[in-house]
Amino acid sequence: MIRKKSTRFLPKIAVLLALLITVLGCANPKPAANDKAAPTQKPKEITVSWMRDLGPSNPHAYYPNQLFSQSMIYEPLVSYNEGGELKPYLAESWNISTDGKEYTFKLRKNIKFSDGSSFNAAIVKRNFDAILKNKSTHSWLGIAKVLEKTEIVDEQTIKLTLSEPYYPTLQDLATVRPFRFLGEAGFPEGDDTLKDLKAPIGTGPWMITEYKQDQYTVFTRNPNYWGEQPKVDKVTVKIIPDSETRVLAFEKGELDMIFGEGAISLDAYKQLQSTGKYGTALSDPVGTRNMLLNSSNEKLADQRVRLALQHGLNKQSIVDGITGGVEQKADSLLSNNYPYVDLKVNPVDYSTAKAMAYLDDAGWKLAPGQTIREKDGKKLELELVYDKTDPIQKVMGEAVQAAWGEIGVKLNIAGVELTTATKLLREGKFDVRFWFNSGVPYDPHTLINAVKEPSFGVAEAHSRIPMKQELDRKIQTVLASTNEVERKKLYTEILTTLHEQSVIVPISYIKQTVVYNKSLSNVTFPASRWDHPFNGIK
Repeated sequence: MIRKKSTRFLPKIAVLLALLITVLGCANPKPAANDKAAPTQKPKEITVSWMRDLGPSNPHAYYPNQLFSQSMIYEPLVSYNEGGELKPYLAESWNISTDGKEYTFKLRKNIKFSDGSSFNAAIVKRNFDAILKNKSTHSWLGIAKVLEKTEIVDEQTIKLTLSEPYYPTLQDLATVRPFRFLGEAGFPEGDDTLKDLKAPIGTGPWMITEYKQDQYTVFTRNPNYWGEQPKVDKVTVKIIPDSETRVLAFEKGELDMIFGEGAISLDAYKQLQSTGKYGTALSDPVGTRNMLLNSSNEKLADQRVRLALQHGLNKQSIVDGITGGVEQKADSLLSNNYPYVDLKVNPVDYSTAKAMAYLDDAGWKLAPGQTIREKDGKKLELELVYDKTDPIQKVMGEAVQAAWGEIGVKLNIAGVELTTATKLLREGKFDVRFWFNSGVPYDPHTLINAVKEPSFGVAEAHSRIPMKQELDRKIQTVLASTNEVERKKLYTEILTTLHEQSVIVPISYIKQTVVYNKSLSNVTFPASRWDHPFNGIK
């Protein structure tokens, strides 16, 4: 007999299995085949453009490294803020000795580089020491010249000792380069960072994750950043050398923003603004667009010739015609929004009559039927070189050429690569060239330091003014002075002399422009002219 299996427990087992499946299902929910996946937040990214490759992004080196990208990756000990206020940054505090020669910085704790390595006094000293291997290259910034030694006090404390007092030490340490900090893994063998670096590793909010020379660089957020993270996840910088192509790319939606001085012509800025389709903004003056007349040239050694050339410029017409009124005519070397600058100087007005009178008095005569003045058988002929990637310099050079032609001065103009223009400036091999002061936080002390310190072109341009030695002495004194009243008096005297000598001819006060897609918000200008604008953008 076959025994029949009992089925009396089956309903209870089925109920238990159903309960078990239900419980397991609740603990590990799985979407049904037809369920839609939960939406993921799309990364916020923006695409901008720049006129030239960003270079290796070395914090201690100059061109081809670009300032704005260096400021994205590397950070200073102290920061420069609105109104010239200096605030703690990587240093949380500092003390200055009573003789003004020792600066002791207490470093902020728990700071990491983008590769996870620690920021401490040892890495600060290594960076300072690497910079001082090339002291003369960096001596356009006064602190590089007077910084004598660095000492580790403890893991979070570093002391700088100067050879003499130098009051703008904190301002110089707030600049974008070279006093910012490379992580240990970025140092080349021998630590000569001016020549090379292994990788751009900084403490800043951004790091480079992709780079293709002359095409693009991709920045993403530094996951180890100690401060508030940027709102944007990724910034792609496309290299577009031609300004008109940049504008077309922006109008086609390939770019979200165009920023930076000379990035587009001011006509293009005004045209984009007039459409009402885009966000646009114009900064306060950030620097002065000058012409530098090199007094080491025999023809320009005569102050009367330099004054004639300045009287021969209709600056208002140039500014209105070329910048469309975006920039302001400049009557003095610096606008009055810099420390110690409150000059009451007489503007060198536009007057072809005064210009020609000065030239006649200097012996440069215009013979009947001739268009170029001559003296001792030599023609009054000069050359102006300009950065050919800057759309404003070319048309401004042509305007100056036409203006000086009316007073009998022949000006040849030549567009060159920025590297060539910079090399010629540093070697003092030029007659006339465009030149810009550095803006805040560099000025006015960096401007006057450049007048004194050779090898940067500006001192060479002033080499034959009669009071050069006395001027250098005053510059030396004001940079070392700890007396606020004396400082103000000396700055007034120095800047007045520079104005009267007309080696530096101010043309206009530069403003920064930005045009952007209206999907972006909180687009603002940084406090310093050379910093980047990306941290606050949403």
